[in-house]
This record gives sequence, C-alpha cells and structure tokens, in this order.
Amino acid sequence: MVLEVLTGSGLAASAGLNAYIPLLLMGLLARYTDLVDLPSGWQWLGNGWVILILAVLLAVEVVADKVPVVDHINDVVQTVVRPTAGGLAFGAGSSSETVTVSNPDTFFSSHQWVPVVTGVLIALGVHLLKSAARPVINATTAGFGAPVASTAEDATSALMSVVAILLPVLVLVFLVGFVAFLFWFLRRRKDRRRERQAARAAGFRV
Repeated sequence: MVLEVLTGSGLAASAGLNAYIPLLLMGLLARYTDLVDLPSGWQWLGNGWVILILAVLLAVEVVADKVPVVDHINDVVQTVVRPTAGGLAFGAGSSSETVTVSNPDTFFSSHQWVPVVTGVLIALGVHLLKSAARPVINATTAGFGAPVASTAEDATSALMSVVAILLPVLVLVFLVGFVAFLFWFLRRRKDRRRERQAARAAGFRV
C-alpha cells in the first residue's frame, strides 16, 4: 500500500507543476510499453486520441508558462486544471500495475473516490505554491526568470513522474523538499512584508 500511495502522490505533485506531463507519460507507457498496466477504468489514458490531445495541451502549456504576464493568466486558468489532473493521476497511478506496484487491487478498493480527492489536494497545494512563487520571481528578475523557472518546473514534473512509476520510494525526497521549501517561502514572504512595512514607516518619519 505504501508504494501505491507514493506513486499516486508523486504523479499528483507532478500535475501540480504541469497538468499534462504525468497523464501523458502514463498514457504513453501504457500504450507502448509494459511498464504500466492501466486498470479498466483508466485505460482511456492510453487511447491514441487522448495522447494526442494531451500532447497538444502540453505544448501550449510549455509556451504559455514561459512568457511573463501570460504565465500568471495561465496559472489562474490552471487552478482548476492542475488539481483535476492531479486527481486523475493519483487515481490512475495508484490503481495501476507497474514495475513497482504488483497488486494494486487492495488499495482503496471500497473507496475509489479517496485517491482522486487526495490527488486533487496534493496537486492544488503544489500549484498554489508555484503560483505564489512565480510573481516574486518575475518581479525580482524583471521577467527574465520566468522561462528559467518554468523549464525547471517542467523538468521536475517529468522527473517526478518517472520516479513515481519506477522508484516511488524517492518520492519521499521530493515531498520532504517540498515541505521545507514551503516553510522557507512563507517565512521569506513574511520577512519581506515586514521589511516593506518598516521602510514605509521610516519614510513617514522622514
């Protein structure tokens, strides 16, 4: 059961960064390899048309997320898309037979909605952190940091998706890193807010 949870969590977290990478990867692996055996309820991910649509959506996402201002609009739209993709990825990944998960039938067998909701929450958390960090990156780099940050996010999403399927134990490393980064980011924002308030107060005194 632990491996199923880690596989689902890794794919959901990947969807929080890029909605289409984990779904496309699972579809491709299920259709063209033996690494993923999707259960009957998720076999549509391996359909050729679904794969083509996901590839087109991924191409649009990759471009839009690297353009300042456009990336912010894209993040607003993706507030619905990424959590939804995260729920689908967790549900499909945790119930699929992979090279590391050989008996997924016992996982959430009587509560099929649980993995989907879990994936939605994980992806939403990652998405909200990404959306909050991007304006800071754009502001501090005059927009030049957007393509760099976006490329790093896409690479992380792809790597995490592969790891979630092949070596799900390593997902723990990402989750620990994500929590640590979340605490650092929130503390940094709090410090910056305090600095701005102090600067305004000093200006009023002058």
